[in-house]
Amino acid sequence: MHENGPFITELNRQQSGDERGALLAALSRSMAMLEFAADGTLLEVNDNFLRLLGYERHELVGQHHRVLCDATYVTTEQYQDFWRHLQRGEVISGTLQRIRSDGTTLWLEAICSPMLDDQGQLLKVISVAADITAHIDDSQQTHSVLNALNRSLGVVEFTADGIILGANSNYLKTMQYLAAELIGQPHSLLCHDDYANSPEYAAFWRDVCCGRFFSGRFQRRARNGRTVWWEATYSPVLDAHGHPIKVICIGADVTYRVTREVKDREHLHLLSLGINETDNAVIITDDQNRIVFHNIGFTRMLGFQAQDAIGKKPHELFVNYPSFVRSIEACHSELLAGRSYHTEELIHDMHDQPLWMSAVVNPILDGEGKLINAVCVMTDITNTKVHEVLQYKVLNAMARDSSLAEQMNLLCEEVERVAPDVLASIQRVDDQGRLHTLAGPSLPETFNRALDGLQIGPLMGSCGAAAFTGQPVSVDDIETDPRWTDYRELARQHGLRACWSTPIKTADGRVIGTFAFYYRMPRHPNAFHRLLVDAGLHLCALAIEREASRAKIHQLAFYDALTGLPNRALLLVQAGQAIAAAERSHSTVAVLFIDLDRFKQVNDSLGHQAGDELLRTVATRLQVQARRSDIVGRLSGDEFVVVLNQYDANHLTDVVKRIQDHLCEPCHINGTPLNPSASIGVAMFPANGSDIETLLHRADMAMYQAKAVNRGRFSFFSDEMNSMAQERLALEGALRDALRGGDFVLHYQPQIHLRHGGLHGVEALARWPHPQLGNISPGRFIPIAEECGLIGELGKWALEEACFQLSDWRRRGIQVPSVSVNLSATNFHDLELPQFLGDLLQRHALSPSDLCIEITETVLMDTNPSTNRTIAAVHEMGVPLAMDDFGTGYSSLGYLRKLPVGELKLDQSFVRDMAKDETVSALTNAVIRIGESLKLTVVAEGVEELEQCLLLQQQGCDVAQGYYFSRPLSAEALEDWLRNFSRHPIADGVAR
Repeated sequence: MHENGPFITELNRQQSGDERGALLAALSRSMAMLEFAADGTLLEVNDNFLRLLGYERHELVGQHHRVLCDATYVTTEQYQDFWRHLQRGEVISGTLQRIRSDGTTLWLEAICSPMLDDQGQLLKVISVAADITAHIDDSQQTHSVLNALNRSLGVVEFTADGIILGANSNYLKTMQYLAAELIGQPHSLLCHDDYANSPEYAAFWRDVCCGRFFSGRFQRRARNGRTVWWEATYSPVLDAHGHPIKVICIGADVTYRVTREVKDREHLHLLSLGINETDNAVIITDDQNRIVFHNIGFTRMLGFQAQDAIGKKPHELFVNYPSFVRSIEACHSELLAGRSYHTEELIHDMHDQPLWMSAVVNPILDGEGKLINAVCVMTDITNTKVHEVLQYKVLNAMARDSSLAEQMNLLCEEVERVAPDVLASIQRVDDQGRLHTLAGPSLPETFNRALDGLQIGPLMGSCGAAAFTGQPVSVDDIETDPRWTDYRELARQHGLRACWSTPIKTADGRVIGTFAFYYRMPRHPNAFHRLLVDAGLHLCALAIEREASRAKIHQLAFYDALTGLPNRALLLVQAGQAIAAAERSHSTVAVLFIDLDRFKQVNDSLGHQAGDELLRTVATRLQVQARRSDIVGRLSGDEFVVVLNQYDANHLTDVVKRIQDHLCEPCHINGTPLNPSASIGVAMFPANGSDIETLLHRADMAMYQAKAVNRGRFSFFSDEMNSMAQERLALEGALRDALRGGDFVLHYQPQIHLRHGGLHGVEALARWPHPQLGNISPGRFIPIAEECGLIGELGKWALEEACFQLSDWRRRGIQVPSVSVNLSATNFHDLELPQFLGDLLQRHALSPSDLCIEITETVLMDTNPSTNRTIAAVHEMGVPLAMDDFGTGYSSLGYLRKLPVGELKLDQSFVRDMAKDETVSALTNAVIRIGESLKLTVVAEGVEELEQCLLLQQQGCDVAQGYYFSRPLSAEALEDWLRNFSRHPIADGVAR
């Protein structure tokens, strides 16, 4: 071994041996180091040395120094000289050749410093070295270690008082100075002002001057102000008396490393915060499945402290829960196979509190695929899982359309499965404030029965009090709580010691039930139990409200909302069942179709509220009269049906008469006395039909037959009625064909002015000459047209035909002042009627006064909102309106004062008897006076005799029409009649 030549030329080429030793001592603190005993045994190696030679520590420590050398070298005299120099305490420095673990050659610049005891015996050797393999010249192998170090480190030299003497190029480059700018400046120039002026800085130089070495990281300031982290060793050089001559600083710029370390520390800090502050529990196990780390969340979630968990296997924490232990074992098997594992388990924490946990475990494998660690993240899913488990059971039961009791029992059973210390109970509160047990599968049946029907109240046990107050009631000890005074013995008999009850409420806060937990020992509910109740309350409310909604829907679907009677749908089902039973037993069934008389008048005069009250009264009376086996229902409007089962046929008439008499008893509706009456039709099974639809239809026919004779009667269906119905049905079909085929014609009856005998106008009357049935009277086809909805179409046809005829007469010079046409209420429902009339008059070049529209009292009393609007619009057009059949209705006088009529038509029923009955004559006179006072033209209908005509003339009647003047005539016949007519002699008081 030999030393190399020149040392750090930038500092000083002629340094003393002491200075060089100090420099090398400073370098040793940052170089690869090796420590070996006097016998060559390796005692210690630092990381730099291990990295350079590629060994693990255990592969070198304890071995002999020769393992580092070439096998041929250790046998040479040169190697022996190496040890002899060391034994004498001589420092050896120079270029060394060493062998790496892989057999390759490594060149080191090294300093081997022997350490002797008090007797001068060698204790051990410390070697400091640097790798210079890349700089070795194979031809010479004589480069200086210090030159190599100079190329990689920064070196700066100071006086003892801190004045810069020199610096190498690495240092100048790092600090961004030129040598001339730095030499002669104080060391403080390189420091930040706050540090340079601090006591800490003064103490630093004081200690260096006392011969103390300083190694570490120092914050320095570059020329541009940038902070440089300088990892260095400050080595004082002392004279023979121990006084400092100068200070040498050797180091490197580690700013990037420091910055990265700061960021790494910040990242690790944030990562630590994230792991510890999360609500999730995190544990890490080693290759032996022992817990080596857990976060704070693990303690918060499960209660285990470090001493409880670290070093233990996970299954040891849950030995009392075999199912979870089996899951942990399955997890470990998956991890050993390199697979992740996920599970959801109901576990218990350290304090035996239930907890639903979701765990995800991921394996950490080494390069060979061997498990070295496992990371487990646990999430508390108790809240979600409780809702999920309970909802699955109950909602699935709802989907199956199971009963409310079954749904609630499933809920209680599921609660008791996850909380075995609980006995669950669900009760419903009815409209009268009484409790009814819906579910209590684990409670004794006698206990459930004893509480059923209990009236809620503040001292009526936990459930009664909770339902009464609308607040949860927790009774920790039934034996001492006053709310259980009356039921304490009942609870004691069945081993119940505590009860926590929570009210079940609707969205608007109404209490509809209770959800209770019973316990067999005094206690209060824990957090898990409260979570179960929170999840269950919503399901209970949903199920109970759903059941109530279903009952309400059933009520609306099958029961009449006004009377509470079965509606048509339910009535048909029940009656069909009754008929089927009667068919099996060969018995009879009677179907009564009941229609109230003059019900519309009650609605119109007293209002719909009074009409509703009358319908409820009738319904109640029918239910009172009906037997348990009978069926009472409401079809629609004022139509009711009673189905009589198992009646005595010989007394059926008496039964119907009794029902009718009871319905007709006087009553007060909204303070107004009424004498209701009803018409009843009766059809019988099997005589009149084999199904309910047929029987209802035939009972309806019988009812109309009864009403046609006189209201307030009853009638039994007969074959003659069926024939009449068939005839009517055929007539309806023929009526439709007649309207489409133009078979109707208009006849015109003259109206004579009684004062001057002139023609006042003509009334158009529809006639139906049928090719097979002959002339069908209006008395037959008008009611049918009204019932089957053809009356509106018939009215429009009459308007068009009458206007066409009047226009034709005018064109041909035949003088007809005006034509009157009857319209029904249906025509006035049509808001387009005024437009239709306007177009019609314009098309036929007629003025509004050429047409008169006759309306009856039914039009005036019609409740359709469009009727009054249409009447007003027609009046505004200037088309006159006449009230037909005046005096036959009970409220005509009331309508006269507000409706725009210009003509009153005195009904023929008054005219017919006026010459024979003074009372009738007085009535006609009164009507004429009314017309006179209201400035209305009065037209008397049905005048057939001279005496009638003269009396009307004397009373001041304006116009008359009837057979006395002329029958209704066809258009051609009227033309002939007009040719012979100039003025009627009645104007002169002379008979024809």
